[in-house]
Amino acid sequence: MDATAVEALFTRASGDYLVARWGRPIVPVVFGVDDATLAVVKGAVEAVVMLAGHRMAETDPELGANLMLFFFRDWAELPEVPNLDRLVPDLGPLCARLKAEGANQYRAFRFDANGAIKACFVFICMDESLSEVPAETLALNQAAQMILLWSDRAFAETSPLALAGDTVILRPEIGAVIRAAYDPVMPDVARDATHALRIAARIAQMGE
Repeated sequence: MDATAVEALFTRASGDYLVARWGRPIVPVVFGVDDATLAVVKGAVEAVVMLAGHRMAETDPELGANLMLFFFRDWAELPEVPNLDRLVPDLGPLCARLKAEGANQYRAFRFDANGAIKACFVFICMDESLSEVPAETLALNQAAQMILLWSDRAFAETSPLALAGDTVILRPEIGAVIRAAYDPVMPDVARDATHALRIAARIAQMGE
């Protein structure tokens, strides 16, 4: 991953460069799945957090859980979840828009005063296409996309995942970007594209 490729991952459709990482330990909670799938989802989150060199915790002092993943069959179900509209403003209109667009997933991030990620709400509408995706693949894909604030078009054409034989894995170059972004000397948030040069330099060092 050279600096140009890294920059593309964090340059939004507006042309702005923006990357943010978690500034606190991640505390996941999963809704709408059975116990077996719950273990798969939490395992994928833990694997990506470990890859980043970040931390997980049992509880978040401010929110209790700060990574909430919701699995459901219809966008109309979400506004019926008690108090969810307090965490995600304008939830009703948002769900109506996503349903009209035929979307099957959405991530809403919240940030602290410094711009670091403090919470993420992941909504996964299990439509016909997603219902055919193995739980391991779906979970790893969501874990990869919540660990950093990527560009809104970073994975529009190319998945963060790849096949290694019969096993779905995180693409090595994406894993390298995650590890570099969580280097202790890197900032929690960056809005200048020179940040991409620093990421690329750290990736190069990893390969030496």
